[in-house]
Amino acid sequence: MTDLFAPLQSLKEGHWFKLICGASFQHLPAVRSLTLAYTLAGADCIDVAADPAVIAAAQSALQVARHLVRDAKERGYGYKGNPPFLMVSLNDGEDPHFRKAEFNFTQCPTDCPKPCETICPAQAIVFNRIDNTSAALSVNFSGVESQKCYGCGRCIPVCPYDKIYTKSYMSTATAIASLVMSTGVDAVEIHTKVGRLAEFRQLWQVISPWVNQLKVVAISCPDGEGMIDYLHAITDLITPLCSALIWQTDGRPMSGDIGNGTTLAAVKLGQKVLAAKLPGYVQLAGGTNSYTVAKLKAMGLLKSAEDSTQHSALSTQHYVSGVAYGSYARVLLSPILEQLENQEVNHTSVKAKIRLEEEPELLWPAVELAHSLVSQIKSQQER
Repeated sequence: MTDLFAPLQSLKEGHWFKLICGASFQHLPAVRSLTLAYTLAGADCIDVAADPAVIAAAQSALQVARHLVRDAKERGYGYKGNPPFLMVSLNDGEDPHFRKAEFNFTQCPTDCPKPCETICPAQAIVFNRIDNTSAALSVNFSGVESQKCYGCGRCIPVCPYDKIYTKSYMSTATAIASLVMSTGVDAVEIHTKVGRLAEFRQLWQVISPWVNQLKVVAISCPDGEGMIDYLHAITDLITPLCSALIWQTDGRPMSGDIGNGTTLAAVKLGQKVLAAKLPGYVQLAGGTNSYTVAKLKAMGLLKSAEDSTQHSALSTQHYVSGVAYGSYARVLLSPILEQLENQEVNHTSVKAKIRLEEEPELLWPAVELAHSLVSQIKSQQER
């Protein structure tokens, strides 16, 4: 395995780390900053929305990271100059990852305590915020900042007046093909669910001519009756496959920042898929946080360094090969990203954009926080 494909080595050895920026998260400054910080911290994969602007923002960060390799090494972080894979998320039907919250703020009662604003982990719900990105410099905005919303849905049940709803969207087949072909994407992840084999087949037929260009194909499916039979049917459909195959076990979607209990659903679903002995690798997601790796270690579900040296083909069916972090990873860095955003807002030139790499006093603390999470699973290779 060459250094060029170091992320695949991480999969094989069982210490794969994926950052999930969000399948519907389109806040370009945050995507860029998150990509940069987690790349320098040693991430193996960056998962972003299938949106050309979002992909370009992530690629811009990857270019910057190449110039910071020496600094990252000197500071003891995981980046060695091997770029993480860039992955885009697709869906074959309705999925909570592919939706946005909406409401008409003019219908909100004036005495509402606004619990939606408090509970939103992405800080996407605002009231009377000055919009400095507008051509007019003093536009008050209230509602959901669409580019920041990633569809967690926590605002919906807390609204005292049931004013909040969501809008979902589907991956556009022709756009997907062009993205895979022309934007340098390394991997795709398909979000599906039990009972949608026909829809999955239709999406697969669109992207299959370009699948051989990919390093990784990931399948994300929540638990449900008949799940294992469904995953076997998908296996039959996509075989043979030249790319590495990852089964993403989405235990409790978009909930990792809530508390340590959310990781249990991800671990249990991972065990269920491991027991099915499907070809490929199993990677946890959905409710993952700082407790996940410790839980996997305690249950003997992560490879040790000794296990990795054996390179047994069967060993991938006994161990979780990696962990993906979404809401927890983003919230972990949010205080620093807020500081960066506030500097942009308060800057004398409205058009000026302050990049994370231009503020070392923010960049390296952000990388340190990212590394505190990445290093948990990476420590497996050092045991």
